[in-house]
Amino acid sequence: MERLRRKVDDFLEEWKQKDNRDPLIIKGARQIGKTEAIEHFARKHYKSVIEINFVLQKQYKTIFDDGFDVDTIIKNISLINPDFQFIEGETLFFFDEIQDCINCATSLKSFMLDKRYDVICSGSLMGINYREIESNSVGYKQDYDMYSLDFEEFLWAKGYKNEQIENFLLKMLKTEPLSQLEYDILLENFREYMVLGGMPRIVFTFVKQKNYSVTLQMQKQLLLDYEEDITKYAGGLDKGRILDVYRKIPAFLGNDNKRFKISKVRRNARNREYVGVVDWLSNAGIVNLCYCMETPSLPLGGNYNPDAYKIYFGDTGLLIGSLDDEVQEDLRYNKNFNTYKGAIYENVVADMLVKQGYKLYFYRNERNTLEIDFMIRDATSLIPVEVKANDQATASLNRLIKSNKYSDIHFGIKLANKNIGFNEQFYTFPYFLAFLLKRFLKERT
Repeated sequence: MERLRRKVDDFLEEWKQKDNRDPLIIKGARQIGKTEAIEHFARKHYKSVIEINFVLQKQYKTIFDDGFDVDTIIKNISLINPDFQFIEGETLFFFDEIQDCINCATSLKSFMLDKRYDVICSGSLMGINYREIESNSVGYKQDYDMYSLDFEEFLWAKGYKNEQIENFLLKMLKTEPLSQLEYDILLENFREYMVLGGMPRIVFTFVKQKNYSVTLQMQKQLLLDYEEDITKYAGGLDKGRILDVYRKIPAFLGNDNKRFKISKVRRNARNREYVGVVDWLSNAGIVNLCYCMETPSLPLGGNYNPDAYKIYFGDTGLLIGSLDDEVQEDLRYNKNFNTYKGAIYENVVADMLVKQGYKLYFYRNERNTLEIDFMIRDATSLIPVEVKANDQATASLNRLIKSNKYSDIHFGIKLANKNIGFNEQFYTFPYFLAFLLKRFLKERT
């Protein structure tokens, strides 16, 4: 296996087919495979690749000092490296780590209007002042949000084909149960994915050597790398407070209601002292925020409390790496994922929803007598989603669907350790099929 197949590969191929290609910015958290994917694409399609990394090659930050005309930029690049070749129609400029060079974003308008060369930029969201980049390049670029591997990409890494995955979707649409063999094998793969997460180096190592050796060490190193990056890129924010929140996420997920409270981060901590901290972690792609809806009704985006939220790790491997060694051993060898009060299941489902393009919302009424883990929607309805580690009762789900008070809710979805089914109130799917929910809702009749 030379490399992992990624969904961004297909996106890049489609981008290349366009007659009028805007400069492209691929955004995402650190170490999710952005650079490798772009380099693979570039080698395949271009005679000349001008690859510049603004973190490792700081001298190139000066190439925009004389203005943003493309020929002026090329002249300055050539002064630094005379060996670069600039072949019209056959050259890709790959500007990596653009968060360290805001002027690069300003140049995108010039490249777009010039049209002689293709441009792809990549940036870590950690420390990237994307508002400034956005204002410097609005209307002259295309954005693509990239994540660590989702479960479908993990299945590709294990050798599964598109036709097999389409068959799983077809069974969901027909509400036809998986065979016992299909169920058992998918469940085993999903348990591996829950333990590993989707960071490419970790998945590649696991698939290549067919065991968990060194993967835990890699997860712990990744956590330390993120801490180091927080201290490096946090800018004007209090780095200590960001680290406070970052280190406390596992503890909040271990609580029964999993809701995040600043007062529990540090004694006597106040919300005003932590303004921007949680947003910074979210913007960096490290965490996914799940907001509490004020009422279970549409629209989702205009109906939530911005001060009431849960925090999930953006990659479940980070959660696993943050747990005690004994818990990790239990997960790897005994497959006892229930020891952590459902947090691992919720975290991985949150991750799967975000990677399908969903924003995260949950619902809990004021008396705490009704709670739904996630709320999503299709074209016409609001859909409550409950995540059950095994197959527990779904009282809240039943109440929401049967009540006449919630006109936007017509059916629900229960994700559990249970086969595909429908009881006229809600669909039941094994949680490992959550990565197909958006396609299912789009194609169901």
